[in-house]
Amino acid sequence: MVKEPRPGRVKTRLGRDIGMVTAAWWFRHQSRRLIRRMQDPRWTVVLAVSPDNQGLTSRIWPKNVTRLPQGSGDLGQRMTRMMRAAPGPVCVVGADIPGIETHHIWRAFRLLGSNKAVFGPAPDGGYWLVGLKQPRHWPSGFLENVRWSTEHALADSVASLPNGYVAFADELADVDTAADLP
Repeated sequence: MVKEPRPGRVKTRLGRDIGMVTAAWWFRHQSRRLIRRMQDPRWTVVLAVSPDNQGLTSRIWPKNVTRLPQGSGDLGQRMTRMMRAAPGPVCVVGADIPGIETHHIWRAFRLLGSNKAVFGPAPDGGYWLVGLKQPRHWPSGFLENVRWSTEHALADSVASLPNGYVAFADELADVDTAADLP
């Protein structure tokens, strides 16, 4: 999940600390590094881009990576739309996770072998990854009524699934403010 790295439209909480132009620059370079690192023959990398029209045609993103529009709605609606487009097990990750490596993604996919859903928790109560074993058959209410961008995002998301549905991958930090920068 990526946004076009435009000042004032991406990483706005970080931008309040370091300036909107610097935050957009950081996100652009962080995203490009992440996309390069995540290339692996065990899975297909697809960029879910926003805004839909600019993200699909942007020269910022690598040409060899498929791009799909995120569409409208809150983060949960956009993520479930992207997951539903996948033919099999799928993991969605944010682009603002400096510590993510391919072994983290591989572990999440392995957890989907014996679980229906997986989350990669973040220390701030959110998460950096969500995955589903059968994305076209998720339970109704999945990722609804989630308090996004709060310390409740993970708990609310897990609560949207039946008991016994979820496994947890490694905890990794995302970057929301200057204090989160590596």
